[in-house]
Amino acid sequence: MSLASNGPRIALVTGAARGIGKAIALRLADDGFDVAVNDIAGNAESLSKVVDEISAKGRTSTAHVADVSVEGQVKAMIDEVARVHGGLDVMVANAGVVHMASFSDTSVDEFDRVMSINARGTFLCYKYAGMQMVTQGKGGRMIGASSIVGKQAALSLGAYSASKFAVRGLTQAAALEFGPHGITVNAYAPGAIETEMLSSITVTESKSTGDYALSDLSQQAAVRRLGTPTDIANLVSFIASKESQFITGQTVSINGGKFFD
Repeated sequence: MSLASNGPRIALVTGAARGIGKAIALRLADDGFDVAVNDIAGNAESLSKVVDEISAKGRTSTAHVADVSVEGQVKAMIDEVARVHGGLDVMVANAGVVHMASFSDTSVDEFDRVMSINARGTFLCYKYAGMQMVTQGKGGRMIGASSIVGKQAALSLGAYSASKFAVRGLTQAAALEFGPHGITVNAYAPGAIETEMLSSITVTESKSTGDYALSDLSQQAAVRRLGTPTDIANLVSFIASKESQFITGQTVSINGGKFFD
């Protein structure tokens, strides 16, 4: 893996307009990467601001609006990143959505939407980023977003949990396929992280039960606090580095000790 080779190192982060994705993009810029960032059209304004923040750090950055669940858009995005930046060294497939409902209240359309973005989106990012990295012939890093519920399911998160379990399987399969090319593939599995997504989950649960709060989640962790996007970015920073070259196929729990595996 030649992350220390001459020339700029290039990273692409999906779902980077806010939250964990934004924190990852900014941290990789601090680590010396030029960073391409992605999100959907509805988040284009916020994505542009992330580009400005990365540029202010002295790194080159570009915004790429695309839906990760659409194959043609993912392929075009990765082709464009490689063309504009001269290659791709790190792919962070962070984009995702959550749907909170019981099995009986989850429609097929809602299930398919969660799976298409979280699971198919990761598959497509791994596929086309992996192909690009193989063509370049200098190795690379691919990193996906699983979840604590991708290791231990949670009530009313059936579709989301299924999609995050799928990310683990895709990560292992991609690690086997791309490993001979010097490409490692890993995922991170966050616990409760202070993001807008977590707020939406707790609001939904509070309305249905009346007794669900962020304070409850923080007390369930051994460290007695919620995680932050920076906590996840710190882990991704290491996985993206040359020092992680003997780690692949892993989904790393980062949940403050909510459970141990």
